[in-house]
Amino acid sequence: MPDLAATLFTSTGLVALAEMGDRTQLLSVLLAARYRRPVPIIAGVAVATLANHALAAWAGAALANWFAGPAFRTLVGLGFLATAAWLLVPDKPDDAPPTPRGGLFLTTLVAFFLAEIGDKTQIATIGLGARFGDAPVDVLAVTLGTTLGMMLANVPAVLLGDRLLARLPLRFLQRLAAVLMAALGLAMVWQAVGPLR
Repeated sequence: MPDLAATLFTSTGLVALAEMGDRTQLLSVLLAARYRRPVPIIAGVAVATLANHALAAWAGAALANWFAGPAFRTLVGLGFLATAAWLLVPDKPDDAPPTPRGGLFLTTLVAFFLAEIGDKTQIATIGLGARFGDAPVDVLAVTLGTTLGMMLANVPAVLLGDRLLARLPLRFLQRLAAVLMAALGLAMVWQAVGPLR
């Protein structure tokens, strides 16, 4: 069973860095710039992320339990390496934010949840769930950590918007996230194939 504090810290740090300049962070900035009501936007981001990442962490843990063994651990490690490469590709906002019909909280929740499907941070959460999700408490630690990481990246983006993004070294942070993700992937591949020698 992995150390819960290490799981929480790793999940938080990786996702916070991976979210820098990501399309969901850009969506947060667009919503904040258009509606200038941070509380429902932050609440929508939090609930959407918690739901999305709980499903992703659980899926990763379930896959790891179903397909245990060196081959699956190697695939997860390679998945981390692919995500590391993907982190080096800058994201752009898809479109203007939708017009709220059910309120800004609901609009943010739905838009953010959908934007997060197949996103780098969701894929990373699946990998973290596969890596650390040995027990339900571990899946919870991954979920809470990745959600905290998303909030660390998105709350300042909502509150400070373009001013914050203009001052942050986004390329450096994306490269740092890619290096950390690659290190985790290489460690998993090494653990999986090392015993085969």
